[in-house]
Amino acid sequence: MAPKAFICGCSGLELTEPERAFLRAEQPWGLILFARNCGEPDQIRRLVASFRSIVGRADAPVLIDQEGGRIQRLKPPRWTAYPAAAAISELAAADPQAGRRMAWLCGRLIGEDLFELGITVDCAPVLDLRVAGAHDIVGDRSYGASADDIVPLAESVVDGLSAAGIAPVVKHIPGHGRALADSHLELPVVDASADTLAADFEPFRRMNQLPMAMTAHVVYRAFDPQEPATLSRRVIEEVIRGAIGFDGLVMTDDLSMRALSGGVGENAARALAAGCDIALHCNGDLGEMAEVAAACPPLAGKAAERAAAATAWAARKAADLAAARRELSALSARPEEV
Repeated sequence: MAPKAFICGCSGLELTEPERAFLRAEQPWGLILFARNCGEPDQIRRLVASFRSIVGRADAPVLIDQEGGRIQRLKPPRWTAYPAAAAISELAAADPQAGRRMAWLCGRLIGEDLFELGITVDCAPVLDLRVAGAHDIVGDRSYGASADDIVPLAESVVDGLSAAGIAPVVKHIPGHGRALADSHLELPVVDASADTLAADFEPFRRMNQLPMAMTAHVVYRAFDPQEPATLSRRVIEEVIRGAIGFDGLVMTDDLSMRALSGGVGENAARALAAGCDIALHCNGDLGEMAEVAAACPPLAGKAAERAAAATAWAARKAADLAAARRELSALSARPEEV
């Protein structure tokens, strides 16, 4: 039985009986974890193993947002507090080689944390530009104000994640940095011209060979005056698949975010019709999950090919992790000294 074209969350530290029945019947492609699902390491391993056992796929993707900085679902004291993207870019401004090394170390060590838990996908790195005057929902999550700033650091993070056996999801395609609102709470509308937006798209274009990307719930009036990228066939076809040239798996940002009006099932169907490959629903509400599942068909065709390629993407390599942690600690102290 082919998995369906959606990723869902769950409500707590272990799967409830209704959640188990749902997963068994609806066969989501993947599961995404949040802080509410993360207690201690053995508990997370059990949760991940339970999900894979129920859906009957040992390689079923398990995702998490573990960027570093303020976006970390795995938190101290059990896990390391990794630096935000802005701290890495600050070091890179003073010493580009040291900045790239710090980025790689963060990717490798975050990836190791995830691998040890059975998590296989990190929703990172952020490729959005840091734009003066924009909403700080991106802010220090960005590696810089231009593609030249962002791409070397983001590529290093990706290389580190891959070396740990973890696949990345770049976000938020085609670029959230210019938004003046938080799409968790309302729908941002960007009035910039197509020429101006080309700079926002450039990091994604330069990294268009990666396996997965997450959409932005943002309206780009230069391309579609009404629909956000997640629901816009024109943005997905002309910008994401066209100008950016991204041919990997495109998943929606969380369909339960307030940027999107209407029901989650309706929006899942609209997103897939617009050209997204996978619908993402995160809040763990079982009723909403059922609406999403009902709207999503089994993965087939090009979407299934992209999903299979993403699942097989990362190639784990050996590393001296104790030395890597010492090196990251030393580099993390440098920005205050420069």
